[in-house]
Amino acid sequence: MDKDELSPDDVLAAYALGYFPMADNAEADEFFWYDPTQRGQLPIDTLHVPRRLRETLLKGDYEIRIDSAFADVVDHCAARTEERASTWINKGIRNLFVDLHRAGHAHSVECWQGDRMTGGIYGLALGGVFCGESMFSRRRDASKIALVHLCARLWKGGFSVLDTQFINEHLRQFGVYEVPRAVYRERLAAARHDPADFTLKSWSGLKQLSLIREYLNHLKTKE
Repeated sequence: MDKDELSPDDVLAAYALGYFPMADNAEADEFFWYDPTQRGQLPIDTLHVPRRLRETLLKGDYEIRIDSAFADVVDHCAARTEERASTWINKGIRNLFVDLHRAGHAHSVECWQGDRMTGGIYGLALGGVFCGESMFSRRRDASKIALVHLCARLWKGGFSVLDTQFINEHLRQFGVYEVPRAVYRERLAAARHDPADFTLKSWSGLKQLSLIREYLNHLKTKE
């Protein structure tokens, strides 16, 4: 599919129906729309955060930034690594999401150490639904830290659905689970018009470390 044939509104309409794009590999000229029979979901309100990771989060060794280098996050996610020989993010998908970011619909959570971004995650916000797309890590736990900070922001901002599309071993430690396509569509339809706020404008003075402390304390009450 030619990216130039699609507008951000077209992509939002596809996501609202439960579809998402993937390419066969990063070098592919085309990408395709998928709607799997089972959808991966992360429980924002009851996320499982392992003890060691909780301790790392509370140390605050990483600076967490929001939407400061969105295109770079996508590029890192699309890059080949020793552990990942190929990815599904091609140039068309990359450019679509940069356009969505510019339009205020796609967002990134980034881990920084000094002037180096060491991990991050990006995705698409659709009302009270956040569609997680991909994450990367260049230092131990960096992508996990970004994911928990993402969940904290979604929790605070009034989101109720975090779609991971599929499940994998990396996500199992956080309590990822699958629901049938029909159940996901019901959740999507119910939440996509909710007035959720990824930017947390109502809490403009809230610090990232304060937010993560508040979120982790909330999760303890759910255990």
